[in-house]
Amino acid sequence: MKKLLVYLKPYKKETVISPLFKLLEAIFDLLVPIVVKLIIDVGIENRDHPYIWGMCGILVLFALVGLTCSFIAQYFAAKAAVGFSTGLRSDLFGKIQKFSYSQTDQIGTSTLITRMTTDVNQVQSAVNLFLRLFLRSPIIVLGAMIMAFTVSPRNAWIFVVIIPLLSIVIFSIMIKSIPLYKKVQKNLDRVTSVTRENLSGSRVIRAFGKEKNEIRRFEEANEDHYQIQNFVGKISALMNPLTLILVNLGVVLILLFGAKDVDTGNLTMGEVVALTNYMAQILVELVKFANTIFTINKALACANRIEAILETPVSVERVESVCESADIEGSSVFFQNVSLTYEGDAEPSLEELSFRVPKGATVGIIGSTGSGKTSLINLIPRFYEATEGKVYVDGMDVRSYHPDDLREKIALVPQKAVLFRGTVRSNLLWGNENATDEELWNALEAAQAKDFIAAKEGLDTPVSQNGKNFSGGQRQRLTIARALVRKADILILDDSSSALDYATDAALRSAIKALPYDHTVFIISQRTSSIRHADMIVVLEDGRIVGNGTHESLLESCEVYREIYDSQFRKGGEEA
Repeated sequence: MKKLLVYLKPYKKETVISPLFKLLEAIFDLLVPIVVKLIIDVGIENRDHPYIWGMCGILVLFALVGLTCSFIAQYFAAKAAVGFSTGLRSDLFGKIQKFSYSQTDQIGTSTLITRMTTDVNQVQSAVNLFLRLFLRSPIIVLGAMIMAFTVSPRNAWIFVVIIPLLSIVIFSIMIKSIPLYKKVQKNLDRVTSVTRENLSGSRVIRAFGKEKNEIRRFEEANEDHYQIQNFVGKISALMNPLTLILVNLGVVLILLFGAKDVDTGNLTMGEVVALTNYMAQILVELVKFANTIFTINKALACANRIEAILETPVSVERVESVCESADIEGSSVFFQNVSLTYEGDAEPSLEELSFRVPKGATVGIIGSTGSGKTSLINLIPRFYEATEGKVYVDGMDVRSYHPDDLREKIALVPQKAVLFRGTVRSNLLWGNENATDEELWNALEAAQAKDFIAAKEGLDTPVSQNGKNFSGGQRQRLTIARALVRKADILILDDSSSALDYATDAALRSAIKALPYDHTVFIISQRTSSIRHADMIVVLEDGRIVGNGTHESLLESCEVYREIYDSQFRKGGEEA
């Protein structure tokens, strides 16, 4: 939590003003029992009505001043807490955006969502309560004990005994509950993960009739969360009854010994009422303090989880020690003995890959499912870090580039077509925010998307979340158009035409080849028809290159490629 306090620095004024006004409010609250004592011992005892009304006026004044102080303290505490969480959430989101694919996979998307939302909100609530109550409650408790000595030193020993006992109860429960709240947040991650999977895969679940299985899986995760939440809740629930017992015991002792002192004349009725009022104030403040402690306990667990994300080193950064280049004349991309092993995997996904891609060439990458095609192209923009070997782009090690500069050279169309809520224009401008409408239309035409967009509302056609108002093939063509708008040196199409028919696929490839600027194209596909005209074709099998050449040469020399081709075409070149 200490490392997160830096986000309160812009709100130093608020963090001072809020507790200060709470201190003023506490002082006025501590004076109330003294005024009540005077009303009883002086006003009522002497039947002095003007004195009684005067003292009642003072009580009203104290209430108004206290209310004003409370409003001011609440305002500045809320301002500091909201500002704190805003800065924290922004930096946390920025840090997550810098994570590599492997880091995101390792931490888990559901966990990141929970930490961005629930955890930050919990810490925000704790900051708010801390500024308002964490100092006020101890001041009231200690102040009430001190004031009790001014009223009756003879009976103040009751406060001296009760307050340490209350402190032992509170801190014992706090120490027991802190580690349990960490488990609560971990279980909440699991519930979030299951919920996210069900919402994103709802169509598949319904298609296979697995609703009951998923409901059961959710109920199991929810039940685990309920059990640990219930257990820590029971421990926390001990706070109020134990504090009530001790405080009421203190009230009983005050009345018991106070009554004897009143009989002997050592204590007045007003002083007995003042002592009981101070004990009641202690009760109220300790209940508030207990709730504050529990909120802070939860926040500490959440803060540790947030700190873990913020302290995670970003693996994709420019590495000064490898700022080197390779003399590879005319090459756009060069893989030199590259291997890749995913975090937690025992076997490498890619092993000892070496090949060169000339500038302006079209490269086809093909292989069976799981052969490592997507893993290979993800190394070019450095979404994953090669565990061995080097990847060069334009003669420079990819680690030598700043990630933004490297990715500015690359336009990638991923396997899953992802569009964002807005319009066609706003989505295409992701490729180049300064692109003109003419350039957007040219990209749509090259991507074979111009006709269906023109038939709707043009560039202002609305796009729903994930592009659900378009078909699969239309979404793919729009994501290709978005990549073409960038006019990047390297264009990567990762099986991005799988939903297109053969004619549209062929027209797309012809349009991309005819683009009026030099660019290197990587086409990852399961179809040999999509890559047969490529300048070079790389064939992968179990993460290794088993073939590299043109379509005709691979048919003669590569058995894996020939088997893929034969499975898709009958003898004589007819489609299967």
